[in-house]
Order: sequence, then C-alpha cells, then structure tokens
Amino acid sequence: GKQLALVKTSSAVRTCGFDFGGNIIMFSTDKQMGYQCFVSFFDLRDPSQIDMEPNPFLNSLPTQSVPGSCSMISRLFLIRKSLPSSLKIPLPLQSGEQLSNIKEHTKQINDIQTSRDMTMFITASKDNTAKLFDCTSLEHLKTFRTERPVNSAALSPIFDHVVLGGGQEAMDVTTTSTRIGKFEARFFHLAFEEEFGRVKGHFGPINSVAFHPDGKSYSSGGEDGYVRIHYFDPQYFEFEFEA
Repeated sequence: GKQLALVKTSSAVRTCGFDFGGNIIMFSTDKQMGYQCFVSFFDLRDPSQIDMEPNPFLNSLPTQSVPGSCSMISRLFLIRKSLPSSLKIPLPLQSGEQLSNIKEHTKQINDIQTSRDMTMFITASKDNTAKLFDCTSLEHLKTFRTERPVNSAALSPIFDHVVLGGGQEAMDVTTTSTRIGKFEARFFHLAFEEEFGRVKGHFGPINSVAFHPDGKSYSSGGEDGYVRIHYFDPQYFEFEFEA
C-alpha cells in the first residue's frame, strides 16, 4: 500500500488505467473551473515523468467533449469515450492523432471494457443498450437491450457471457422501488444477445461491474455505497444456453 508517486491535476480525474504490459499509465480529467479536459500518458520506465514535476510523454489535445471512460487496447491504442455519444478510436500513443470516430449510441456512453484477449470491447450507454465492437475493424457486432440506462458492461473471460449493470437514474431512486428501478445485474449470451439471468442485491443503480480474471466471480458497485462480490454457483458452470 505504499504510495510511489503523486500527480496533481487542475481538475477532477475521471478515469485512469494501465496498458496491457503495465508500463504505461493514463488518466483523463474533467472540463471544469475554466480548465480544459485532457488525457495524459506516462511511461513508468522513465522515472522522470512522474517525479516531483510530472512530465507526461503525451497529452491529448483539449476538446469540447469530456473523456469519461478510457481503455487501453494495447501499448499503441486507446479507446476514448466522449460525451455525449461518440467513440474516438483509437489514439496512437506516439502522436495522439485521432484515427477514427464512430457513433453507434444515441446517448451518453458510461463505460468501455475490453475482452480478455483484447479482440473485442463493449460499451454501456444511457440509451438503454450495451454494444459489442471488434477492436481491429471497429465493426459493431452485437447489441444488448434493456429497459433502463446501462452504466457498466463486462465480458466473461471464460464464457460467451455479458453482465450489465445500471438501473433508474440516481435522482429518481428515492421514488422508485428496487423492482421497478431494474437494479439487478443482468446476464446475456454474447452470441444470441438473449438475457438468461439476473442477480439482485443493490437497492440503487449499479455503477460498475467487472468479472474476476478467472471467470468464477464478478463484482458490482452501486449508488447505494456497496461493492458486492458474487461467486457463481456450480450450476452456472454447467449451464448450457438454448437458443
């Protein structure tokens, strides 16, 4: 738990992450108090970049959009979410040049997560859907639909399963029952886009979901202030989906 470095920013840090090899770190900031939003990249193999005066090897150019969810595909590429609903994909770390911009969602994108082998990524949106994309071609592959905003989505590392978390907007939770608010974690089959299970527990919107790397459990964090760790029953591993 020892702190190795401290990087101060002028505005709130919205997201952070490592590249696949663990050598490069990145974080994005909010546009607030007159400060522009940006994404900064640091190479941990060069200690001077995170010394007393942080010196990132790349700062993305300021934009009018807020980079709210970022994910490294590899050492060279980044997926960046921009409000309200577009994906700027990818950013080569050498130059920061934007190579592509796709828009498949109609509302804000809340989360982006990659598959274990980095061949696919999934997005979660306020338009009540999660969408699966190919990391190489950026082709839209699948859509998983719900009745409420989706705040987070994750791909199982061992099965063709997707877990979604979300629910009624937090501002409406006080007047919404847990049943109507759809606060369950919802499981879909990756290929057939069909829902096959739900897990209850939170009494507010689920803000984040993630599978354990071994695929035997998943975690969910909610607006209710709790992080819940769920271990799958033996029946889960024996389940066979019938289309």
